[in-house]
Amino acid sequence: MRKKVTKAIFPVAGLGTRFLPATKSVPKEIMTLVDRPLIQYAIDEARAAGIKEFIFVTSRGKGALEDYFDHAPTLEQELRKKGKDQLLEILKDTNMDSGAIAYIRQHKALGLGHAVWCARRLIGNEPFAVILPDDVIAAEKPCLQQMVEAYAETGGNMVAAMEVPPEKASSYGVLDVEAEDGQIVQVKGMVEKPPAGEAPSNLAVIGRYILSPEVLRSLNKMKSGAGGEIQLTDAIAQAIGSNEGVYGYRFRGQRFDCGSKSGFLQATVSFGLAREELRHDLLGYIRDVVQMDQAAE
Repeated sequence: MRKKVTKAIFPVAGLGTRFLPATKSVPKEIMTLVDRPLIQYAIDEARAAGIKEFIFVTSRGKGALEDYFDHAPTLEQELRKKGKDQLLEILKDTNMDSGAIAYIRQHKALGLGHAVWCARRLIGNEPFAVILPDDVIAAEKPCLQQMVEAYAETGGNMVAAMEVPPEKASSYGVLDVEAEDGQIVQVKGMVEKPPAGEAPSNLAVIGRYILSPEVLRSLNKMKSGAGGEIQLTDAIAQAIGSNEGVYGYRFRGQRFDCGSKSGFLQATVSFGLAREELRHDLLGYIRDVVQMDQAAE
């Protein structure tokens, strides 16, 4: 019987330099998208997929991220005293049970593959998920939940995949496709950040993975790849042609790259418009801005 995926790794050691000066003192992962930090979206998605153990790969200066998931007795007491039960209910989603979260330090910035490898002892010999909080996905059914359901059929290793314009393929890990079956793609090759014009397809890997422990064993032997970093894509590619195999999953939903300023702003607008209590005012403001812009032209 195939083991369930109950552990997830969240690589959150990056410095977030693209968001300086904000990230000088605030970890990028707790920057807010409307009224929830990026990491909360990732945690909620993991919970919906049945994840029970949450492993954060962090670095120096991430104390505020760790504190976010602690209970806040003083704040909760004040809200209770003032009868603000609705706000207390919202806070429940930010609290994690004792022992549910583990924090591992990545002392050197050696890439995503190295960050995942840092968590190897907590993963053991089980399949596991990897979620990159920078990739926020708006979907009716959370992306990782879609993947877990597909993984129950395929086993092996699975990466979330989406089509990107050919000129942008060099910014991603790209799949070389052998066969397609609906949402599931059988993979015969993976290339990390291929040179312009040399990508095997326009199907790019984005920040959701379900991986076998064999990938960790491959990471043990890995040397630096593209960009001088230890690439997770290279380790996953080692499983192609093995009994486990590698699959791409065309998820249903819209992905926002919240690692970039423009992607973060797009996500803010999209998630704001999706909120009933914000939609009217925000839509009115956007229309006014567009009309002024058109009038200026």
